[in-house]
Amino acid sequence: MPTEWTTEDDDKCPDPIRPRPTQDSRGFFMLPQAPMDSGYYVYGDLYKKPAKGAYQYAHPIMMTAVLRVALEWQAIDKRRIGIGDISLPDGRRTPDHNSHMSGLEVDVRPLRKDGLELPVFWWDAEYDKQGTAKLIEMFRTFAPVAFVLFNGPDIPFVRKATNHDHHFHVKLRG
Repeated sequence: MPTEWTTEDDDKCPDPIRPRPTQDSRGFFMLPQAPMDSGYYVYGDLYKKPAKGAYQYAHPIMMTAVLRVALEWQAIDKRRIGIGDISLPDGRRTPDHNSHMSGLEVDVRPLRKDGLELPVFWWDAEYDKQGTAKLIEMFRTFAPVAFVLFNGPDIPFVRKATNHDHHFHVKLRG
């Protein structure tokens, strides 16, 4: 068994979470993994292990949107926003989504009232509906949003979807 893997046999590698290049074959870059004062933190698993950026390759439009929204959010709130799945390198099919291959889709955690960087469901007492609605509105203001999926009630321009109780999904036009 070879000890090093090339892009051509990437799908055969026994370690899906190994360190990956910061740029994929599409020219998309991995989202910086939450540098200091970035306004965001990263979360997510791949094959039941921390993804370590392997699921965060972003189209330039998405990269710009995430960085801009995080910057704008940081100007009004001390809590960081949670950025999850975007795309696997090279747009490969994902093990847990029928989407997230274009680099133009991102999962974002709803905000928590206590500021902890942990999951929260929209029905939990710690869910911050007003903050989450404001964050969704910021994506709509600073990015070419096609649609947002989230099951939290009474948030304008948001559609409901299965399994979107603890994150919202933003799809950008590209």
